Amino acid sequence: MNNKAINRSFYYGASPEMLKRAGRLRKEMTNAELLLWERLRKNKNGGYRFRSQHPIGKFIVDFYCHEALLVIEIDGSIHQNSIVAERDEGRELEITKLGIKVVRFTNDEIVNNLDKVAVTISRILDTLRTTR
Repeated sequence: MNNKAINRSFYYGASPEMLKRAGRLRKEMTNAELLLWERLRKNKNGGYRFRSQHPIGKFIVDFYCHEALLVIEIDGSIHQNSIVAERDEGRELEITKLGIKVVRFTNDEIVNNLDKVAVTISRILDTLRTTR
């Protein structure tokens, strides 16, 4: 990582190691993550910009929109495991304490109905725009 200043509020105090790890994860995105990332990048989402594999404190979220304070997580089948689901719940609680909304979709939703997911995200962004 270069020595340029890190905007701590943007990363919520993420360590340099977390920033490096996020960079590695961007290169190893799942098929569902890649599909949604292509959609989020190409659509302007009402002017909202998303970042992929973004560090927030000690966590790395799949997608983050700083302007809307919105996290989008994509859950594969492993997230149905009770231990993983409990960890997800704790993680989500910590993130929402920062005033960030977390929305979850499954891999299947992304792969099989990306248009519907995109519409849902647009509606959430519209709602957030009117409430903030």
